[in-house]
Amino acid sequence: MTGRGRVKEGSELFGRVFEHFITLEVLAHSSYSQLDYPVSFWRTASQFEVDLILGSDIAVEIKSSDRVTDKHLKGLRAFKEEHSCRCFFVSRDPKPRKTHDNILILPWRAFLERLWANEIVGA
Repeated sequence: MTGRGRVKEGSELFGRVFEHFITLEVLAHSSYSQLDYPVSFWRTASQFEVDLILGSDIAVEIKSSDRVTDKHLKGLRAFKEEHSCRCFFVSRDPKPRKTHDNILILPWRAFLERLWANEIVGA
């Protein structure tokens, strides 16, 4: 639709498209599931951020990386220090895994399956 042609995997544009795709799925779920939970984001003055806050207690970070490392988790960890929440990291990691501080790293397909099964935000 934008006339840009193919989006190259690993490019900055690919990362923005990936984040936009997941965000649109979350917004669609909020509406179509009739749960109508608020979707917002979080950012501090020191530039820590979390891409999505679902309701008041679910934090979701989205990155197109195929291997999430500790540096990717800084925003979620900063949010967890201030809020009691469940934290998810959506990426292109090949398998689900959990960090020592209970951040669940999910491949994007697994996240969307759980989202639409109402396992992320439940009825």
